[in-house]
Amino acid sequence: MALVLGLLVAIELGLRSLFGFGNPLIYIQDEKIGYLLAPNQRTRRFGNRIEINEYSMRSGSIAKIPQPLTLRVLLLGDSIANGGWWTDQANTISSLLTNSLGSLTHHQQIEVLNASANSWSPRNELAYLQKFGTFNAQVVVLLINTDDLFGIAPTSLPVGRDINYPDRKPPLAMAEAIQRYLLKPKPIPEMAELHQEKGDRVGIILEAIGQIKTFTQEKNCQLILAMTPLLREIGEPVPRDYEIIARQRLQDLTKSQKITYIDFLPIFNAFPNPQSLYHDHIHMNLKGNQLVSQELERSLRELLSLGNPQNDL
Repeated sequence: MALVLGLLVAIELGLRSLFGFGNPLIYIQDEKIGYLLAPNQRTRRFGNRIEINEYSMRSGSIAKIPQPLTLRVLLLGDSIANGGWWTDQANTISSLLTNSLGSLTHHQQIEVLNASANSWSPRNELAYLQKFGTFNAQVVVLLINTDDLFGIAPTSLPVGRDINYPDRKPPLAMAEAIQRYLLKPKPIPEMAELHQEKGDRVGIILEAIGQIKTFTQEKNCQLILAMTPLLREIGEPVPRDYEIIARQRLQDLTKSQKITYIDFLPIFNAFPNPQSLYHDHIHMNLKGNQLVSQELERSLRELLSLGNPQNDL
C-alpha cells in the first residue's frame, strides 16, 4: 500500500511539475462575448509560462489609462494571437511586438496588450471592445485567420462542458490527464445547432469587422486588420472556392472602409519552407510568430509614422 501510494504521489507531482496538469486556465461565461479567460491567472503548461491579467488578457497587469508618452497597441484575436499552451508568454506575438517596438526612443513605454481567447471570431472581439473599450490604445490590431470568416455566434456553451474550457480546477492532475487523454469527450448537442447557423455568415462577420472599424474610429484609434492562412492554403492546393470568395469580400470591405489590411497568404507563400512556420494546421510556432510580428511592426511604423529604429538612434 505504501509503495502504491508513493507511486501515485510521484505521478501526481510529476504531472504537475513537468506538464502543468492540475492547474489549467479557467474560463468564465459572458452574456455578450460568450466566454473569457478568468482574470488574474498564472500557470505553466508543458514548461510554458502563461499569465492572464485583470482584463482577461494574455498580458501582465496594466493600468486602464496608459502613462504619458506610452505607445499602446491592443491586439485582438483568437488562439493564434493568444499563443495557447504551446507558446511561452515571452514568445507570443504581443510580447515579440513589445520588444521590437521598444527600440523607439521617443516613447518611454511600449505596451502591446493581448485580448484573445481560443476560437474567438470578430463577433466575440467586437463584444470585448464594447465591454472593455480600447484602453486608450493608439492602434487596434485585429488578427484573424481564414476560418474566422465563418465564425459562429458568441456562446458560453463550452464553458464547464468542454475539456478545453474548464470553469474550475480539477481535484488532481491525474484526473485532468485521464479526462483529457483517456476518456472520450462528450459532444455538446447545442453546439451542432450553432454550427448550422443559416444566413450569410461571412456577411455577418464582415459586418462585425465594420463595426470594429467604426468603434475604433470613434475612439480616435487606428485599425490594422491582419489575416493568417491555414496551412493547407499555402502552395498547392490553393484556398477552396468558398474561401476565395470570402477572401475577396473581405478585401472589398477593407478598401471601402479604408482599413489597413495585411494578407499573410502571399507573405507565407513567399517564405522558404512555409510549413516550418506552423505548430499545427492553423497555429504558428515561434518562427511563425516572429514573421507575423515583423510584418505587424512594419505596418505599425508606417501607420504611426514611427520611422526606422536605426534612424532614431
